[in-house]
Amino acid sequence: MHGEYKVPGGKLVVVDLDVEDGKLSNVRLAGDFFLEPDEALFRMTDALEGLSDQASANEITAALDAAVLPTDTLFGLTTRGVAIAVRRALGKALDWDDIDFDVIHGPSVDPMLNVAMDETLVEDVAAGRRKPFMRIWEWNAPQVVIGSFQSYSNEINEEGRKKHDIVVSRRVTGGGAMFMEPGNCVTYSLVIPTGLVDGLSFEESYPFLDEWAMESLEKVGVKAYYIPLNDISSEKGKIGGAAQKRFANGYMVHHVTMSYDIDAEKMMEVLRIGKEKLKDKGTRSAVKRVDPMKSQTGMPREDIIEVFLDHFKNKYGATVGEITEADIEVAKQRSAEKFATEEWTKRLP
Repeated sequence: MHGEYKVPGGKLVVVDLDVEDGKLSNVRLAGDFFLEPDEALFRMTDALEGLSDQASANEITAALDAAVLPTDTLFGLTTRGVAIAVRRALGKALDWDDIDFDVIHGPSVDPMLNVAMDETLVEDVAAGRRKPFMRIWEWNAPQVVIGSFQSYSNEINEEGRKKHDIVVSRRVTGGGAMFMEPGNCVTYSLVIPTGLVDGLSFEESYPFLDEWAMESLEKVGVKAYYIPLNDISSEKGKIGGAAQKRFANGYMVHHVTMSYDIDAEKMMEVLRIGKEKLKDKGTRSAVKRVDPMKSQTGMPREDIIEVFLDHFKNKYGATVGEITEADIEVAKQRSAEKFATEEWTKRLP
């Protein structure tokens, strides 16, 4: 059995093994990482021998941690990364190459429908009605999307919302509020089996799932990086943030919103941005919290999106998919039943 895992920002870890009577055997650990002293490799390999083939990533990591000495140097390698490679060898965890992806752009829909589709389309993928996908949103009216656990009144200035005729929707994931006018953000949803992040903590899964997006940003001239847990920033300031939800059906949605050309003044009239949040971000002005992609790239939003779509397709061998009229009708029904209701939108008043 063969498993591979590239540690984000690190090196490739390769594990080959056999299973005999439910136990790992003949384990071989290799890769382009650096490890000192040499004997540490054999201690780690010995620690894997005899483990149950049902061992969790945490259990495998713990066994490896016990074998690694304080004086050992692991560079480009982590015990967690080895555990994930083991799980992949056993078929318990997935690699990107194991997934047949679609890539989707749009269509432009009512603001409520995008948050509804982050639930209905996950159900379709879990039921085998469509492939896992990366979907870039489009929407036809200004909106604020608040996190699943945010208080409506704490986040929304009702006077400003009415003044600018802003739709407020609540998504299924946690995280913060997103101010989104048509054409001012780049937002995507990634729907995948949770096996892709098997063994990763929530903090580790964010940069892992968005590695392709960081590469896309670099292609358009933005040097982006993660600030744990879920902020995406650059040399010139914050760009956006990510959020995710893992469902009981074995699938998850992970989505990201990045500012392209935000109307910061209008945003400040609609959102309540508290002092604690500003202090946490280390900034003095809320207007400076978001650094638009337009100012860093000089590119039209459409061209940036094209880079994102092409890079995802080329990196993961994805095919072009679509949102059908039937998908939209299902989302409309879910919106009427849940997402567009006061009960949901103001479930935390």
